[in-house]
Order: sequence, then structure tokens, then C-alpha cells
Amino acid sequence: MKTDSNQILNSLIRTKDRLWTLIWFSVVALLALWDVLFLNKPAFKKVSTGFVSTFAISLLVVVITLLLGWVLTIGLHYFSQRKNRAGYIGLTFFLNLIRSVPQIVGILFSYIGIAALVDKGLLSGPVSFIALAFCTSIFIVTEVIDLMRERIDHFKKLDFYNAMRVCGIPESRIINFDILWKNSRIHIFNKLISVFGSAIFLQCSVDFIISVGLSTDVNPVSLPVTLGSLLAKIDSKQDILAIGNAIFHPGYIPQLFMQNLQGLTVAFLIVFSLFCINNISNG
Repeated sequence: MKTDSNQILNSLIRTKDRLWTLIWFSVVALLALWDVLFLNKPAFKKVSTGFVSTFAISLLVVVITLLLGWVLTIGLHYFSQRKNRAGYIGLTFFLNLIRSVPQIVGILFSYIGIAALVDKGLLSGPVSFIALAFCTSIFIVTEVIDLMRERIDHFKKLDFYNAMRVCGIPESRIINFDILWKNSRIHIFNKLISVFGSAIFLQCSVDFIISVGLSTDVNPVSLPVTLGSLLAKIDSKQDILAIGNAIFHPGYIPQLFMQNLQGLTVAFLIVFSLFCINNISNG
């Protein structure tokens, strides 16, 4: 029994992605336990809600990006194979237009529009989550499309592609199953982990910008509570500023982890999660 446990532990530690996944879960669990003991209940509820909302929206971004990326990749491939010049140029122009817009700018204006719709009662509840995720996916999807097209182009140059075509195997099966699923799913999965990290970063950045008041036409309450919006709250700002006080007054350091927990927890969750996700995606 002990040998089996050691084998499981060794298999987790041996690969970088599994190791950093284990580290992330362990540290977040310890942080949650510490917050339960020392963070007041209203603040703990806010942090928990922000954490769940941030990761729920980011997971939705991953799912939508995968589906959207696959559809657009197949569309581009279909247009190029069928010599449909108008369709290919139109779709390529649309994707290049998306590339030309900085991600954070595009998502910022999208969030402002969604918040305005929520204020008017046109969006609410789960629909607003899906809308936020979809808008984020629009400005990230080109990364997935580039990867899928690169994989398709690579395998089309190999002999097996022509051999399967000669055998009468439908091209749709070759592209979707033999290339994208059978030979590229690990690459796509790693890219989706990277997309997950990008979604968290962009979401927190935009929510922070909106919450500190850059957009005066938007009520921050209209959007779901996320780690980014929590970081912009006055309580969190004061907690983070307390770090500067602790640098010049070392005796205050132990109090940081009990009296200034909300801001430190939010900031740590964002930075540590992004750091771990980066290591997992590169594993």
C-alpha cells in the first residue's frame, strides 16, 4: 500500500504540469483554511464569490474559445479547399480585424457594453456570465485558430494525409479525428490552459480598470464580483498599502496575515494562480 502511494506521488512530481497543479491546489487549500480562521465572514464571502466567479467565467472562456476556434478553423480550411475566395477573404479579414484590436481594449469596451445592458435589465444572471465569456473569447480565439491551422498544414505535408485520401477516407474525418484529435489534442489542451490563464489576467485587469472608475458611465455593481473588482475596493487597497508600512516597521509583519487578509488574499490568488497556470501550460 505504501509502495502504491509512493508511486502515485512520484508520478505527480515527475511531470512539471502535474507538480504545479498539485502545488496550486495545496496552497489554495491552505490559504482557504487560513482565511476561514482569521478573515471575517463578510470578507471571506466576498473573496469566495470573486474567486468562483473569476474561475467560472474563465472556464466558460476556454469552452467557447475551443468551440469557436474549431468552427472558424474548419471554415477557413473548407473555403481554401473549395477555392471559395470570397468566403476565405471575408473570414480572414474578420480575424485580422480582431487581431488589430488590443485584447484588453476590446474586452474593456465589451464589458462596458454588457454592464450597460445589465443596467437596462436586458441581461441578468447566468446570461451575463456567458456574455462576458463570449466577448473575452472573441479576442483570444485567434491563438487557437493559429495553432489548429498550423497542425493541419503540418500533417497535410506528410504522406499519411494523401494515403488516407487515396483510400477514400472523408477529409472531414482526417482533419477532425486523425489530425486535430488523434495527433494534436495535447497541443490544443496546453493552448487551452494558456487561454485559461489569459482569461483570468484580462478579466481581472478589465474589472480593476472599471472598478477604479476609468469608465464613469458604468456601474461596477452591474458586473459579477471578481478578483479584479475586489482588488479595486478600498479595503483591499488599504490592505496592500499596509505592505509598505510593514517594510519600514518590521514588527507589523505578523499582523499583515491577520488584519489585512482580504487584499493580500485577493492579490496572492491572482498572482499565484497566473504563475502556476504559466508553469502548467509550459509543462
